Amino acid sequence: MKRYLVVLGTLVTAMGGLQAEDTLNWPQFRGPGARGVAAGKSLPSTWSKTKNVKWSVPVPGRGWSSPVIWADKVFLTSAVSAGKEKAVKKGLYFGGNGRAPSPNRHRWMIYCFSFKSGKKLWEREADAGKPLTPRHIKNNYAPETQVTDGELVYTYFADQGLFAHDLNGGLKWKRTTKASRTRYNWGSAASPALHGDSIYILNDNEESSFIEAIDKKTGKTSWRKDRDEKSNWSTPFVWKNPLRTEIITPGTGKTRSYGLDGELLWELVADMSSITIATPFTAHGLLYVTSGYVGDGRKPIYAIRPGGKGTINLKEGAVDKSIAWHQPKAAPYNPSTLVYKDLLYVLYDFGFFACFDAKTGAEVYGKVRVRERERTPFTASPWAYGDKVFCLSEDGDCFVYKAGRKHELLRVNKLDELCMATPGMARGSLFIRTASRLYRISE
Repeated sequence: MKRYLVVLGTLVTAMGGLQAEDTLNWPQFRGPGARGVAAGKSLPSTWSKTKNVKWSVPVPGRGWSSPVIWADKVFLTSAVSAGKEKAVKKGLYFGGNGRAPSPNRHRWMIYCFSFKSGKKLWEREADAGKPLTPRHIKNNYAPETQVTDGELVYTYFADQGLFAHDLNGGLKWKRTTKASRTRYNWGSAASPALHGDSIYILNDNEESSFIEAIDKKTGKTSWRKDRDEKSNWSTPFVWKNPLRTEIITPGTGKTRSYGLDGELLWELVADMSSITIATPFTAHGLLYVTSGYVGDGRKPIYAIRPGGKGTINLKEGAVDKSIAWHQPKAAPYNPSTLVYKDLLYVLYDFGFFACFDAKTGAEVYGKVRVRERERTPFTASPWAYGDKVFCLSEDGDCFVYKAGRKHELLRVNKLDELCMATPGMARGSLFIRTASRLYRISE
């Protein structure tokens, strides 16, 4: 903590324009609280490949992990193939299932860039060899986002292992993991979560699903629980509410809550979608859980109150006081939902946008196509700041909406390159990862 305060004081002194409410660090997927919300007066609303770009740097290989920012460093992962890989097609489509692992040798890489200049400060090879499992053509071998506490940065590649480095690139510990087959050979995606002295790994697959708590200082297992689930792709969420702290794990079968000791607190038995990807988060004292595979009729959003116990059964129209509200057919597939102020925004993979009241679930406006008469694919989750909501398409087009109860598109910013990673934000800068580059954008 002392080191963190020293670094924070140095940053505030060096960057005199910072305000107390500015988002200083972006330590995990979707940032503080996994909410995708930032604050800062220099955060941009307009950009292009050149406009408001402080720097951009090439990133070798492939990876859909998000940038993680702490103090003067930006972290990113990638899987670098020694041979040619199949081209990634834009759009949500079927038939991209992997039949066999890539035949090419890969290097699983960790990169650290300077926040100020974009200069590569260091790189580390976490592992190398031929991949052990197939991947969907839109996935890759580095989809998981890192997490950091400001002392160490923790990198998880599901088939390779978990690696802990200090912020200067020194390896503190590592542990290997067993590669497991996933549904339709789509590959992994769930990122680690960090709370207190523990890292939480959720690995739902077709062979032996589990959740594991790992001591962040030593890399040793604190506890591990088997899960009666098949493949899911949702990152676990640590929910600190007024009653207790719990680990939330959405699943196709059940959404479960575990205590910090690994004991099951409650499980939601409901009509979830057959594929669960989105990350949970909390706002207004409620927990938001979604599941919305495009091929299903059921696409629920649940707003859950703290204090649940045992089995919460919502099948066949049942009612439970733990559920504040739910929308049975409103959830997105890949993107996570976004709560900004009093509204919940939903970005759908096929290019629609909708809005609900975050406290009641009432529809504010229904699905509106982001681009008239044209299907626009989305994978990255939306984010918000400065009374605006941002939606980044796979085409590299970012649709900027005015936050509020009226659907109002302000502008479209273009990078003209494939974008599937959810951006990061810190200290007045937006970090966007494209298929080949990392951009730092600031007004």
